[in-house]
Amino acid sequence: MKIFCIGRNFVEHAKELGNGIPDEPVIFMKPKSALLQPHTPFYYPEFTNELHFECELVLRISKNGKYIQEKFANKYYDAITVGIDFTARDIQNQLKEKGLPWEKAKAWDNSAAIGKWIPLANLKGKKEINFCLYKNKELMQQGSSTNMIFNFDYLVSYISNFFSLNIGDLIFTGTPAGVGEIVVGDELEAFVEDDPLLSLDVK
Repeated sequence: MKIFCIGRNFVEHAKELGNGIPDEPVIFMKPKSALLQPHTPFYYPEFTNELHFECELVLRISKNGKYIQEKFANKYYDAITVGIDFTARDIQNQLKEKGLPWEKAKAWDNSAAIGKWIPLANLKGKKEINFCLYKNKELMQQGSSTNMIFNFDYLVSYISNFFSLNIGDLIFTGTPAGVGEIVVGDELEAFVEDDPLLSLDVK
């Protein structure tokens, strides 16, 4: 199982971190060990002093593929959920300053949390998928699939040009503006539409 992540896929998020607007998807990956398993506590990692949440829609790949044409891409994923890409922002900034890869800031154990899956058939005909994240009952992030720079089908097609997609792979499709810091004791809850699909406490 592979975890693909898309950076800077919302204009306002790219701006809030001082990044340029990409003309092609920015891809990074997390290992399988990054996935927070169900009913597993989330612990604040010891190596960072600035841990951020990034709420995203996540696709589940349901069919093996390579060099997928965009017009057929919707046949390769069957479910969606909301996820949190946890980021050690202080470490990421240090790495970016040196022009180094982000893995230490993004790909550590349990740095990817996902919620319950919604079959795409349940959202059939819905062109706009809304999602949001609350921290301690306060709305922090709100986004829509229609505001993505690169949509689902384009991302699936694009990624498949470089990597084989396999059943069970995940694609974190990018975070909207509003990312922020969390501390021990914070409660996070994320929704797709009105469905609370993910909740966790920071320990």
